Amino acid sequence: MVLDFNEKMRILIISIIFALLQQGNGQNPKAHWTLLPNILVLQVNGALGQHPLTCLESAEEVMRRDDKGQEIIWKKNGVEEDQRGNMYLVELEESLGGGNYTCHNKDGSLLNHTVVLIQEDKTKTRKILVKSDQEDYLICSTQNYNGEFHCSWTWHPGRVGKVAFIRVQRGSSDDESTPCSVDTSGQQWTCSSPQGDISCSVDGSRMSCRDKQHCPYAEEAQHININVYFKTNHFLVENYSKYFYLSEIVKPDKVKISKVNGTTLEWSYPSSWNSPYSYFPLTFQIAQIRRGCKKCSNSCTHSKAVTTMLVNSTGSCQVNIKPKVEIVCIRAKDALCNSHWSEWSHIRKDKNERKHHKNKGQASQ
Repeated sequence: MVLDFNEKMRILIISIIFALLQQGNGQNPKAHWTLLPNILVLQVNGALGQHPLTCLESAEEVMRRDDKGQEIIWKKNGVEEDQRGNMYLVELEESLGGGNYTCHNKDGSLLNHTVVLIQEDKTKTRKILVKSDQEDYLICSTQNYNGEFHCSWTWHPGRVGKVAFIRVQRGSSDDESTPCSVDTSGQQWTCSSPQGDISCSVDGSRMSCRDKQHCPYAEEAQHININVYFKTNHFLVENYSKYFYLSEIVKPDKVKISKVNGTTLEWSYPSSWNSPYSYFPLTFQIAQIRRGCKKCSNSCTHSKAVTTMLVNSTGSCQVNIKPKVEIVCIRAKDALCNSHWSEWSHIRKDKNERKHHKNKGQASQ
């Protein structure tokens, strides 16, 4: 009984000492938290430091062992360490110290494991993702108001990364009470709360999400908040966040164009857009271009239009094509909010039609 009491006291005293050390402003790590079961994040400031890991959680487990925990073997990334015993000290220096830590019996059987991820205390330094052309790390958009949206990112060319954790929720980004889980594949995430039930799937540098509780006919009362933790093969982790209303990121699909005759075009709403169109109206921009840019990937964005007009419509519309026009471009955006334009749709007159218009014009002179 004396041995049991002493062992318990030793573990308790060591735990108290490390808890006190973590409260000092100059200590490293500055903070630590559990990202997922068996995944620990240490926020470091670059100085020398240590952080304890425990193999067996309770003193009772330790005391049931014949060796009283003294023969527990530790490995880092599969390589055996010199340290022995129930407690292991992770050595921290600059951004080093992360890894897959495992503890074993003398016969090599696994007792426990902890993945340690390092988050540098430099909020302005980003190493895993790079900003897009829109000067943002996470680019999010939706095709309609059904509650589905997509976010993409660009990996730093010198880093190999993957998603470590996703939290998507309606409401304040400071509220971390929303429980989030991931399936065994590590690709399907679910975050459920009274404000929203959101599921996300990850595929490379893109994730697709759906708010199952969203109603397209109701005004959004709360933002969608996204927090994505990315990690590298060197056990570095960075957090990227974004918040928005769906109305701020909506971008309709391309407009449908159908040619009625040689001088008239008709267009209609994208099939993915919400109906009725009277409740979800679109504004259309029509550009008529006399001569396309042969070396450009998209004449709609790189050529000078003969005429440009805006049309508000709740159904299909027609436009008269001016003589000598070679290309007609049409795009759309939500008429009720300042959101994104769709990509351009375009149709090109064939040469015979343009020649017919030219000869007709010359004959009239």
